[in-house]
Amino acid sequence: MLTTHFRNKYYLHRQKVILSCLFFGICSVGTSIDANAQNYDYKRIYDEYYDDKPVHFGFLFGFGSSRFNVYHSSSFQAPGDTAITIVSPGNFSFQVGGLVNLKLNDRFDLKSGINIALYGRQLNYRFTNSPDFPPELRESTWLEIPILLKYKSMRRGNSRMYVDAGVKIGLETNVRKNANNTRKLDTRTSDLSLEYGIGFEQFFKYFKFTPELRFSHGLTNLFIAPSVNNYARDIQRLNAHSVTLYLMFE
Repeated sequence: MLTTHFRNKYYLHRQKVILSCLFFGICSVGTSIDANAQNYDYKRIYDEYYDDKPVHFGFLFGFGSSRFNVYHSSSFQAPGDTAITIVSPGNFSFQVGGLVNLKLNDRFDLKSGINIALYGRQLNYRFTNSPDFPPELRESTWLEIPILLKYKSMRRGNSRMYVDAGVKIGLETNVRKNANNTRKLDTRTSDLSLEYGIGFEQFFKYFKFTPELRFSHGLTNLFIAPSVNNYARDIQRLNAHSVTLYLMFE
């Protein structure tokens, strides 16, 4: 009886110890959370007077997808036409360049810069009499100058959102020649595009990091009809289209 009574007392004591440990553990966690919450009341503001400067410079990298918007001519899929589909898949594009940001007022900025862009835009054909028709690829380097109006939100600590829109001037500077020159895709060497995007500014101790997703729609008909091989007679116009994720540092 004494042994059993002793074990029961020990068992009850052990429960009290466990419950006490849990209680003090919960209290400790609660105290820690409260202390952390108090610490979050103050947040250091990096580059607090950033917006007082009228002009900022930086650089960027861009990664995206580029293709043609294909507009068919009236002969496409007409009686006697052998074309089944003419499509332009999205291909990887890369950009690098410098940027300049000019402050207009507390809400609006003017953004510009000079970028070097690498594009590989492609056309895929399917014909009833030639299902394995080779794709046409135009790999080229472009010099681009965007001019964008930027509307930014109020800064919240070290971050804020913005949207921008404007135009982009593009000049083709170099073209990689295809091996099959008789069916080389030929396009114009200048373009004007409509651009718009949304971005997020994050301020750090020594720089500002800005990711932005931007859409670009070409306004110029880039298509030049070939003088031989009327395989492209079903195309009326080609407009450039791209979606790019920019990583900007200022």
